[in-house]
Order: sequence, then structure tokens, then C-alpha cells
Amino acid sequence: MNPSPEAAETLLHDQVRDEGFAFVHGTDMRRLFEHTAPLSDWEAFAASWSALEPDTYLAATGRFRRRRHATYVASQHGPIERKPHQAHFQTLAYNTLQGDIERWFEPVLPEIADGASMHAILDYCRDVFGRLSPDVPHWHVEVHQFRIEATAGASGEPTPEGSHRDGVDYVLVLLVDRENIASGTTTIHSPDGRALGEFTLTKPLDAAWIHDPRVFHGVTPVTPIDPSRASHRDVLVVTFRGD
Repeated sequence: MNPSPEAAETLLHDQVRDEGFAFVHGTDMRRLFEHTAPLSDWEAFAASWSALEPDTYLAATGRFRRRRHATYVASQHGPIERKPHQAHFQTLAYNTLQGDIERWFEPVLPEIADGASMHAILDYCRDVFGRLSPDVPHWHVEVHQFRIEATAGASGEPTPEGSHRDGVDYVLVLLVDRENIASGTTTIHSPDGRALGEFTLTKPLDAAWIHDPRVFHGVTPVTPIDPSRASHRDVLVVTFRGD
């Protein structure tokens, strides 16, 4: 028998608090999200990954991926509000490949950024991260839509910067779709390089929850199962940083 949503959320909270990370299967994750609000536009939400734009900054390094980006402000209570479109910035300390530059990505489409699924996900993240850090009154929230494609001649790199931290407080990595893809294993390491865990997001809504200051995370390169067919790995990455 499945635990109640309240018990499942307590288990998730305790794993992130004690271990610095947690993996949740998609069927359980859907139940937890929908305990907050329905994912009523999920089909359109998932389909929007086909409208992502190339990451031109990564192209300069000879790599390829597609993405869109949006930012929000979240307080402990009340609606989570989308901010005006802005650049994504990480220091070199957290991104040795593309740090210390303002990167402007195409915005998440408004109907997706303000839609039911996105807000159900963000509201649930606020609940979980707010319980972990109850003294934070306001959060700066960023969401990133990523599509990694792989071909017979070139594997896809979900984390081209390697095992890393994002320079925030908490991270959710949520699988949206996976088509004709092999590998893509999420790895978790301690700051001194010790392996702490690994798992592969394979089904929609499979999720990795990460306490960013405590652990490093990465994803192994992906390859097509059938080289003659198109392949992609679609994820939503949500980051929360206390303001």
C-alpha cells in the first residue's frame, strides 16, 4: 500500500535533509504534485520541449543542446510570481565551462511558464524546500527546459560541465520525456569526490531532489538505442536560492 502524500513528503524531506539528495519514481512524484494541484495541462507542457531553441553559448564550445529559461519569486505563502525575463548567471566557481558571463536564453513560452503543471511543480518545490529551510522568507527561482539530442556519431551531454554544483540552495531535476535514449545516469558525489549514489531517470516525472551546497551531481552522456531514429532526453531543472 502506498504511503499517504503527507508520509511520502516527510520521507522525501528526511532523505534530502539527511543524505543531501533523493530519487522519487514518476508515479509517486505525480501523486505528490497532484496533492498540491492538478497537472491539468501536462500534455501541452511536455510537448513544449519540441519548441526549445539552441543554446548558442554551448555551441561556441562545440557542443549542442536546446533550452528555454524563466525566473520567479516565491515567498513562504501566496502566489509564485514570474519575474521579467532576465539573464542566467553562474560564477566560474560553479561553472568552469561558461561561468562569469550573463547568458540570455529564449524565455519559456508564457502559456507554459504560467500554466497549471509549472505552478503545481513550483508550489510543491516551495513546500518541500520551505520545510527544509523554514527561515528563508523569499526565494529566487529559476526554471530551465533542456533537450539533449544524441546521434550515431555524437553522444549527447546532459551535463557538459561534468559533476558540479549549481550555486543555489536546492535543485529539482524532473524527467519530462525520454525517447530512444540509452544511459543518462545521474551520479551524486560528495565534495571530496566520493560516490554517494546513482540512478537513471527513465519515466516521465522521475525526479532527483538535491541539496546543492552538500553534494555534486552530474549525468553520464546519452546515446541513441537505434542510431537510425531521432533521440532526445527532456528535463525540467528547477533551482531555489534564498534571497
